[in-house]
Amino acid sequence: MTAWVLHVDMDQFLAAVEILRHPELAGKPVVVGGRGDPTERAVVSTASYEAREFGIRSGMPLKTAVRKCPDAVFLPVDFPVYEAASARVMETLRAHPGAVVELLGWDEAFVGIDTDDPEVTARAIQAAVLEATQLHCSVGIGDTKVRAKVATDFGKPRGTYRLTEDNWMEVMGDRPTKALWGVGPRIAERLASLGIRTVRDLAGAPDEPLIEEFGPNTGPHIGRLGRGAGSATVDDTPWVARAHGRETTYQHNLQSPEEIAAAIRVLADQVVEDIRAEGRACMRVHLKVRFAPFFTASRIRKLDEPTYDPAVIADTALALLAKLDDDRPIRLLGVRAEMVPPEGGYDPPRSHGRRGSP
Repeated sequence: MTAWVLHVDMDQFLAAVEILRHPELAGKPVVVGGRGDPTERAVVSTASYEAREFGIRSGMPLKTAVRKCPDAVFLPVDFPVYEAASARVMETLRAHPGAVVELLGWDEAFVGIDTDDPEVTARAIQAAVLEATQLHCSVGIGDTKVRAKVATDFGKPRGTYRLTEDNWMEVMGDRPTKALWGVGPRIAERLASLGIRTVRDLAGAPDEPLIEEFGPNTGPHIGRLGRGAGSATVDDTPWVARAHGRETTYQHNLQSPEEIAAAIRVLADQVVEDIRAEGRACMRVHLKVRFAPFFTASRIRKLDEPTYDPAVIADTALALLAKLDDDRPIRLLGVRAEMVPPEGGYDPPRSHGRRGSP
């Protein structure tokens, strides 16, 4: 038998869960995000396929989404319900004989499996997930994680697709670099400045210009993405958090020092609750701030000693904000506590890919 990587991705996950709860919404444009109020500052978490036909996408402001589709049904995010549905999906994947499951998020996972017919295995997994949850998924099949992840989009919705070393360039070669997992618009722009616009260009590019542009580790990694190469090891080691953070987009811009300080202290209190549950104190404070209209800055400071004291975390975040010396109104604040490592340290970071490079 041959070792394969399957990438299982739930179709329109949050919207699909909501449609199960509200069957009358089936076939309608459904948008899940924020508190479900498109007049507020919040973004789309998931849009149903019907809503996507109007150009609505994840990460889009709800105010933009409602302009694109005034008749869409807007629903609030309900984390506990989605987490419960996610748990049932992952339990089903782990129950498949011989499967090794690596979570990527609450709606997707890699599955490592030895089989002579990966399509039959993929369809069996789809059927098991549907029976257990009444939810549909798509499955990408690959000989590396990169290829399996990219393949999934070709199988959506409810289908399967296989990408391997044999057909990678035929399928992906003429596509833009941003079609690759891990290459966003900014990286694509930087690649274009090097004359690298397609996956084929990237696959054939030497490491030297990539190293000069992106550094000695990231540059060659991006080059490997162009070839679909990488690890093929699915790792089921439980994920250990390095940090916990909270952020809030405010419905009205914060302007006075008093309301800004109060907002940061609320976030610090919430973060301390999270790290106390982990049993690991904060050793670095990360601040994220988005000034009106949309300029975002981030800063980090290491503490003199680890702490659970929310006042210390809040004061550090406020000091980082003051150092920015920017008095524009604030629309978003985020405070993140990076924790001391667990005893024995962290496991080696997972790479993109199940059993070596092709």
